Amino acid sequence: MKKRALLSVSDKSGVLEFAKELEGLGYEILSTGGTMNHLKENGVAVTAVGDVTGFPEILGGRVKTLHPYIHGGLLAKHDDPAHQAELEEHGILPIDIVCVNLYPFKSTISKPDVTVEDAIENIDIGGPTMLRASAKNHAYLTVLVDSADYPAVLEELKNDGATTLETRRRLAAKVFRHTAAYDALISGYLTDLAGEEFPESVTTTYELKQPLRYGENPHQKAAFYSRPLGGEFSIARAEQLHGKELSYNNIQDANAAIGIVREFSDPAAVAVKHMNPCGVGTAATLSDAFKAAYDADPVSIFGGIIALNREVDAATAEQLAGIFLEIIIAPGYTDEAFEILTQKKNIRLLKLDGADGKRDEYATVSVEGGLLRQNPDIASLDDAEIKVATKREPTEEEWEALKLGWKVVKHVKSNAIVVSDANRTLGVGAGQMNRVGAAKIALEQAGDRAKGAGLASDAFFPMDDTVEAAAKAGITAIIQPGGSKKDEDSIKKADEYGIAMVFTGIRHFKH
Repeated sequence: MKKRALLSVSDKSGVLEFAKELEGLGYEILSTGGTMNHLKENGVAVTAVGDVTGFPEILGGRVKTLHPYIHGGLLAKHDDPAHQAELEEHGILPIDIVCVNLYPFKSTISKPDVTVEDAIENIDIGGPTMLRASAKNHAYLTVLVDSADYPAVLEELKNDGATTLETRRRLAAKVFRHTAAYDALISGYLTDLAGEEFPESVTTTYELKQPLRYGENPHQKAAFYSRPLGGEFSIARAEQLHGKELSYNNIQDANAAIGIVREFSDPAAVAVKHMNPCGVGTAATLSDAFKAAYDADPVSIFGGIIALNREVDAATAEQLAGIFLEIIIAPGYTDEAFEILTQKKNIRLLKLDGADGKRDEYATVSVEGGLLRQNPDIASLDDAEIKVATKREPTEEEWEALKLGWKVVKHVKSNAIVVSDANRTLGVGAGQMNRVGAAKIALEQAGDRAKGAGLASDAFFPMDDTVEAAAKAGITAIIQPGGSKKDEDSIKKADEYGIAMVFTGIRHFKH
């Protein structure tokens, strides 16, 4: 009996060559719609699916392959006498190869002006049904969803007359991953359309961006995946222009760095180590901003990740090239700056623009056996109900210091304290088990520079000991959420030392 192959693809890359090779191997080619016309126009003999089913395409192409003459040929077990008897009784012929890919739902909904009607029409029904049926029955037939697999299948057919079970199983698994990802995009789109924030189940899909040499440590295997249609200002969207491939830890640190730098509209430079900022600076020029970030902590910046929110010019590049850095992330690089920086063979230069672009609507964290999902922390002082709790209000310069500290402390692991002036961080206390411990680290790092500086805390003070430590170091202004039962103790302590203290009503825990 002549073998049959059903080809119906939205992406026609390589399908003509694939069909011609199959035809040369003696396969009858079945097809539909645009694929059939494409093959016929290029000299391939094609049998229309409608000729097989005896029923025309209807409803504008919504129904064309949903028929027992097709699905019987896909789902029948070739070594089951009962199945074969039924096929013979009903005049159904088996199908040996299925090559299908789906309507372009992802590219459709990625259009900024897409309508709901257009999105719905690009939900494929017949394609996934054929793919799932074929993949279920992979013991007997070969199913392809990716043109990259055409050559390997053809090689096996030419050499052995059939594909191996190992190949068919690998392709079947790929099909189910493909249809699952397709359905995840559809369910996500419709869930968002329906306005459901936390539905009874969540299905997401990610695409392999690159394999990694190892994970957090050399004994751990790892890979980097990106979410289709995810946030635009994302490390997953960055273009690497130069240097070694990114590591697992590089990606984590870079993600933290770009989260901080997007807080600033003025020229800004952010240095990150182990997912915490070690120096943040702002200024009228990018080179001065980087100098401020470097001066904030010239020790910790060594081997760090730098994120910048302006194109890197030659002056800034000269400064960056003067120290050992793992990664530089910026919206772009002038030719001269690129030439300066690429003198270092291994430094990773990433290009990432679009800080004002679309953000992910949810932040997710995996836990053993589960997933935490929440809205991202995008609250700023514009969302706060500012209250000056002390007798003295901050001066204009103190306000600027508090604003900078508040932008940064949001991105520091809790318990978190940031000491800053109007242009840079001076000390960062991160991830401590008690707040006064975080304050002592930040104040010790700031040293004499703490005199006249501001202090920002990610959460309220449960006792007045943090204010006491700040006052003794010379801090003159504090910003914190407020809301402790003992707020009055901290207010009294601040008044005692003449410190201006501001409550925001917003907490920025970061675990």
